[in-house]
Amino acid sequence: MNVFSIEKNPREVAKELAIKFKKLRNEAKLTRKELAERSGVSESSIKRFETTGLISLISLLKISQILKKLEDFQTLFKNDDANKIKELFSDKMNL
Repeated sequence: MNVFSIEKNPREVAKELAIKFKKLRNEAKLTRKELAERSGVSESSIKRFETTGLISLISLLKISQILKKLEDFQTLFKNDDANKIKELFSDKMNL
């Protein structure tokens, strides 16, 4: 079952994402302070993210890079781009 369900609202998904990131941080054996130092994101921002799910996109990406999850964000819209290219070429072929 996918944790990010359509029935959930953005705040619920943000909180679940924060829980996953906290788990990743713990698995990497990093304290909030260590993650803050390595990522350039303040420790208070990391704490707020882990407790509320609220964080800026750039801070989330910085943390993702340290936790080796940045590539996951890079693939979010990859299929959409490929589909647009296919549509463009199929439209040109139908002319």
